[in-house]
Amino acid sequence: MLVSVLRKLVRAVAVLLLVSFATFTLMYGNGPGIARAVLGTNATDATVRAEVAKLGLDRPLLVQYGDWLKGVVTGDFGESFFTGQSVSSALSSRVPVTLTLIVLTILLTAVVSVLVGVAAAVRGGWIDRVVQFLSVAGAAVPPFIVAIGLVFAFAVSFRAFPATGYVSPDQSPTGWIESVTLPVLALLVAAIANSAAQFRGAILDTLSQDFVRTLRARGIPESKVVFRHVLRNAAGPGLTVLSLQTLGLIGGAVFIEQVFALPGLGELSNGSAQRGDVPMVMGCVLVTIVIVLVVNLLGDLVTAAVNPKARTR
Repeated sequence: MLVSVLRKLVRAVAVLLLVSFATFTLMYGNGPGIARAVLGTNATDATVRAEVAKLGLDRPLLVQYGDWLKGVVTGDFGESFFTGQSVSSALSSRVPVTLTLIVLTILLTAVVSVLVGVAAAVRGGWIDRVVQFLSVAGAAVPPFIVAIGLVFAFAVSFRAFPATGYVSPDQSPTGWIESVTLPVLALLVAAIANSAAQFRGAILDTLSQDFVRTLRARGIPESKVVFRHVLRNAAGPGLTVLSLQTLGLIGGAVFIEQVFALPGLGELSNGSAQRGDVPMVMGCVLVTIVIVLVVNLLGDLVTAAVNPKARTR
């Protein structure tokens, strides 16, 4: 198990370095273009060249990446070319908002998808048909459409939740729950639609295997067969799909933060990209990559803990 964990960690670090270098090369490859974005379109060529030298963009890309990477290791992500604000400071206030949406959505998706998948696969009949219909319908509707519908229903009509804004949990736990309820619900619809269908299929495949018939023939209670044996073997495919959804969740969170005016990573990266603020965008990209890798790594570890056969991969 320890060797498997170390192997996955090394693989995750390698992917992080490879993707971050490729992204850095694409964003920092045009030094004069970055300097002109900072100075404005009316800047003279001489001023642009001076700005390129001032920002250190005239150095080889490999040297720039090495310096940036050394700063990241010590927690220094650089400074905004436009405002001079520390990227680390901006990220520290935005990342918790986005992480709240993603973590709550993943946890709720895992619980609800397992329950719905088990009910559809074991009970069958109308429950299965309803789950299949809702899975298709939920996956077909974009999260921002769901978000707009939720705002009209629960914020405008019933006034049960705020339409916009974010409340930190240390300011008001109740206000925090109210501020994240609708955004999380908007992300949950598509996430559960995809994961529940995968869990249902995996459970149906496992139920058809010989060892399940043997357990039933030995008089093992059906609930123990399903929750102790079937679910353990079906967990792998379901958890894999769940971890792969992280990237889609981050993309969906960008739109959801716009709809609900949440001060998260999506709002920061969107505004920085429009200004051409390369250090800020690079910080957002790096954090996003780390979130995806950590969630995938945790998914692999949970799968290995539930199903010992997965530890050999």
